Amino acid sequence: MSGDESLVEAALRVLNTADPFEKARVGDSVAAQWLGGAITRAYDASVDLPVPDRPARLSNVKLVAPGLMPKLGKGGSLQSRQAIVHSLAHTESWAIDLSWDIIARFGKQEAMPSEFFTDFVKVAQDEGRHFTLLAARLEEMGSFYGALPAHDGLWASAAATSKDLTARLAVEHCVHEARGLDVLPTTISRFRKGGDDTTADLLESVVYPEEITHCAAGVKWFKYLCMRLVSDEEEDEVIKKFHAIVRTYFRGPLKPPFNEEARKAAGFGPRWYEPLAVKEQGTNPTQHEGA
Repeated sequence: MSGDESLVEAALRVLNTADPFEKARVGDSVAAQWLGGAITRAYDASVDLPVPDRPARLSNVKLVAPGLMPKLGKGGSLQSRQAIVHSLAHTESWAIDLSWDIIARFGKQEAMPSEFFTDFVKVAQDEGRHFTLLAARLEEMGSFYGALPAHDGLWASAAATSKDLTARLAVEHCVHEARGLDVLPTTISRFRKGGDDTTADLLESVVYPEEITHCAAGVKWFKYLCMRLVSDEEEDEVIKKFHAIVRTYFRGPLKPPFNEEARKAAGFGPRWYEPLAVKEQGTNPTQHEGA
């Protein structure tokens, strides 16, 4: 690393690191330097740096289409609990890339303020820690990251929103991340019922509360962009924009039940997501795994 490296240059180093464990380590180092003041510039205004269409990734994880993924189960067996933790670790590995990509791809392009960079550096650092902890837990459970197949649906959404920051924030942070908030309480309960308090505690005390702040960052900067375009934008209009973007970039309706308490803590209430939901007709909504 050069002494005058900008944050965007450092973000690109993370994106171009293929090994997920090293990616997390490099990302944590970059985050510490930005938050500690060692990296002082978000970007060089005179230089345009290419952002990779797809971050560097090792090929040790077998990828399948989302619809062909084996069922994770409900945590009643060790095999099911391993599958759930593997799925969560894979999601977090992509979340690292998503966080650094939003910094590198959109920060300069949209002339975002320093606070935007800081918010997503913190998100990236959290995601790296989540991945590292979940992968370590997976090994304690007798498995390892790469032992099971996974899908890259999160990056497919990122690719679809690569030209529009409002779309990226809406889909990745206000839909996918919020979906994680919806399912995590049930996942935690399943681990406790399965006798795995160690994993349940990790999810409940570390992952869950931090994911609320990640969703909040998405809501915050989505609102910021809408208000910057029209300074007197009413929330109703902001919500209408959100609905239009999600319907454009996200396939299908959102699936209840929703974690209203966590979503409210992240800064958005039912008016944001209920109009986009599955219309239930006399049946109880089903819980789905994964974000």
